[in-house]
Amino acid sequence: MSLRIGVISDTHGLLRPEVEQCLAGVSHIIHAGDIGAPEVLERLRRIAPVTAIRGNVDVGDWAKHYPETETLLLGGRCFYLLHDLKALQIDPAAHDIDAVISGHSHRVQINRINGMLFLNPGSAGPRRFKLPVTLATLDLDDAGVLRPEIHDLDR
Repeated sequence: MSLRIGVISDTHGLLRPEVEQCLAGVSHIIHAGDIGAPEVLERLRRIAPVTAIRGNVDVGDWAKHYPETETLLLGGRCFYLLHDLKALQIDPAAHDIDAVISGHSHRVQINRINGMLFLNPGSAGPRRFKLPVTLATLDLDDAGVLRPEIHDLDR
């Protein structure tokens, strides 16, 4: 049985209807920071359980409840969440991490380094410059392989 995880970042207070449609049916949602408003997470929680970290725009009392980094186990895989990949201060391989999830740059990134997945789903919030509006889903297949897919919400 496979597991589908929704991965979103940089909503900056905006949760588009397309996001909710795209994430319908996921087992869990990861928000990699710059949430922008607690209502975003409340609406995401109506879809699936949410693990969220705070980003640089997440200030105020509501944001204090969210850590800057998080380690999460889902489907037997270990995920490390941080907002800005440039702030990575651990060696993920030394901590048996399977995937590093980040945001901040608003740019999609999918890299595999020594078998470890590095995923930035891009930005699902207000359009910035001419960058696409995106999020990702991550399928964990029966063989235990993590398969990321980027969803362009402009299409």
